[in-house]
Amino acid sequence: MAVELNHQAVAFAKNLIKQDKIDREGDWSAHQPTPETENEFLADHSYEEYGNWFLAINPGANPETKERYEFPYGNFQTVCRAGLIAAEQRAGQYHRTEVKAAVRELLDLIG
Repeated sequence: MAVELNHQAVAFAKNLIKQDKIDREGDWSAHQPTPETENEFLADHSYEEYGNWFLAINPGANPETKERYEFPYGNFQTVCRAGLIAAEQRAGQYHRTEVKAAVRELLDLIG
């Protein structure tokens, strides 16, 4: 199924990077939110806010479900460099060129 670049999430990530809210260390498996962490976030936030942490959306999925959002990049607090690298690799693997280009731009901002 086709996914679309989540422009709102890209802008949100850029803003976090400008504020230096970046985790530059560690591997993604240690920082990636668990389903429980996602549920805790959703208990206090909207799906729109949840979507800010995912670089792509599945337009065919219900906006009020986790299934709508793909390519996570952060831990609901910071942009994780390792998360961006994982997203870039996965975007390349699945030929999501627009997502891959956005990730590259975010990584370039981090330096």
